[in-house]
Amino acid sequence: MVDLLNFDPNNVGNPDNNIFGLPTTEEDARLIILPIPWEVTVSYNAGTARAPEHLFTASLQVDLFDPDYPDMWKQGYYMRSVDKKVLTKSDYLRKEAELYINYISHGEQLQENKFMCKSLKEINEGSIFLNDWVYGQTKELLEQGKLVGLLGGDHSTPFGYIKAMGEKYPEFGILQIDAHCDLREAYESFTYSHASIMYNVLSEVPAVKKLVQVGIRDFCDEELNYVQKSNGRVVTFFDKVIKERQYEGETWRSIVDDIVSQLPQHVFISFDIDGLDPKLCPQTGTPVQGGFETEQIFYLFRKVKESGRQIIGFDLNEVGVSKNEWDENVGARVLYKLCNLLTSCHP
Repeated sequence: MVDLLNFDPNNVGNPDNNIFGLPTTEEDARLIILPIPWEVTVSYNAGTARAPEHLFTASLQVDLFDPDYPDMWKQGYYMRSVDKKVLTKSDYLRKEAELYINYISHGEQLQENKFMCKSLKEINEGSIFLNDWVYGQTKELLEQGKLVGLLGGDHSTPFGYIKAMGEKYPEFGILQIDAHCDLREAYESFTYSHASIMYNVLSEVPAVKKLVQVGIRDFCDEELNYVQKSNGRVVTFFDKVIKERQYEGETWRSIVDDIVSQLPQHVFISFDIDGLDPKLCPQTGTPVQGGFETEQIFYLFRKVKESGRQIIGFDLNEVGVSKNEWDENVGARVLYKLCNLLTSCHP
């Protein structure tokens, strides 16, 4: 067994160790990070499938002292290796998807092209494979008593994990940090599109009683109608409205109180990095102006915990890969905060 009590957190990050330079094994770790190298249905910029490996490298530069949750790392964090078969499948289907998206974007009729019909079928089958794979991996870890954090990949990746959570917890809510609603039904005919993750969760995981969205600023009327007709199951704090409340003198604390009040006792965090100001994540798949500073979101997370609610799991998705490693450095620090937050909720 690894003795983290004798580990020096002030030393240089050792690349021979695991995530954040911790000499932790999977067996000894309290929290397991599951990397999902998948980006088949991304609509704009690709690259996030390779984010987990880049975040791992960037994590060696993260200082382990966290004033909000000191010494949580001593419970042990471990990131599994990227599954190369999943990555290879993602790369293949991503090329198919790019051809397909280009075809339909020019107004071509799908039924007139057998190759495109075949590609669409393969992509949707691939997404089902991924959902089942993630479900199996996370269910096994949860049954072992592990805490689980999922690291994408695009935002379609946590569906299987949320489904597994729905079997562990009879009721819970999702706190979604995002620039987009992700409430489209089968966007671009991709049943499990990254733009449809919350639509699919609400349709197929009845344990999710509440979805609270924060930072939304790019959405369509179909999604707005969904929110308005959800009978309160979906509560959306739009970026525009948040900013206008602040312009008129309201504090972030007051707005956070409103957000937290909408959450049930058990909360799953779904963090699309594009919920932040794009200066912090310029290489994310679909950047949108507006958004938050990291400290604003970390404050929100802390207030959720202080309210007595329990964080039960998280996903972090859509981190891009950049030449100067800026996106990965921001992503690694967001990941570390999420790990500390989740672990602190399960003493």
